[in-house]
Amino acid sequence: MTVHAPVTDLPIVLDQVSYAVAGVTILEQISLSLEAGQPTVLVGPNGAGKTTLLRLCMGLIRPSAGRIAFGGRRDAPSERRAIVFQRPVMLRRSAVGNLRYALAAAGVPRPAQRDRANALLTLVGLADRAERPARKLSGGEQQRLALARALAKDPQVLLLDEPTASLDPAATKAVEDLIRDIAGRGIKIVMATHDLGEARRLAGEIVLMHRGRVMETSDTATFFGAPKTEAGARFVAGDLLV
Repeated sequence: MTVHAPVTDLPIVLDQVSYAVAGVTILEQISLSLEAGQPTVLVGPNGAGKTTLLRLCMGLIRPSAGRIAFGGRRDAPSERRAIVFQRPVMLRRSAVGNLRYALAAAGVPRPAQRDRANALLTLVGLADRAERPARKLSGGEQQRLALARALAKDPQVLLLDEPTASLDPAATKAVEDLIRDIAGRGIKIVMATHDLGEARRLAGEIVLMHRGRVMETSDTATFFGAPKTEAGARFVAGDLLV
């Protein structure tokens, strides 16, 4: 009997990847390997290319040059990846209705959807909001519901684009706690943030981006304690990268 290794999307390897739109280069010659393990956090000024990099890793857009491999495969389908954007759109349904829709889209059999939806709502701390219209939830609650919807497809990789932007401190803590819980379940988190404090709290690895390029990749302790590059040292010190 032949035993096949389980299909994996990890590592995600970008090899000299560039991305341009209408002649404007957004990412330039990115080489990066996103491995299983602790969260990888992308930091850098606005316009550095963090969101574009996440969209490439999700497969929503294709590189203009270079190649991306997912677990050694090119053009891999995105069934094992999910993405949550900074301002997720809530369907005009209840919180549990949003989850049932996501579960149906993920191919979960209808008889199993209720139990799975309830389990996800409990995971993200929204069990008591199940029947509330999703669009009437607070910003932090909507972000946690968006995370639950992403988890409906049982992803191996979860891509997050500034998930706590514009949230108050209490809502930020709730989302960060949830991200730690998700990472602890073996799901690879790749996350963009503009908040260095958040990066320090959540990251195992830091990727500093500026003007569409990767300037430094370091473990968190090294990046904040002894950056390898001048750009890293300036960014940690709070200086503007121009």
